[in-house]
Amino acid sequence: MEEKQTKQQRLRRRLIPIWLRLLIVLCLITISTLAGAMVGYGVLGEGNAWDALKPATWQHIVDLIEKQ
Repeated sequence: MEEKQTKQQRLRRRLIPIWLRLLIVLCLITISTLAGAMVGYGVLGEGNAWDALKPATWQHIVDLIEKQ
């Protein structure tokens, strides 16, 4: 009986709240996606890596995809 009471009384306090964990994960996904686009465009595509972040570059990619 005493074991049940001690288990029920003991509450676990999280160091990092769940909402903050989700925010951190979303930020890491965004950063890794941008870094991957920059590496792909800059290293594999032999262009300027910072051009991968310009809206004109993405518009050009969308135009190429829609033409086919």
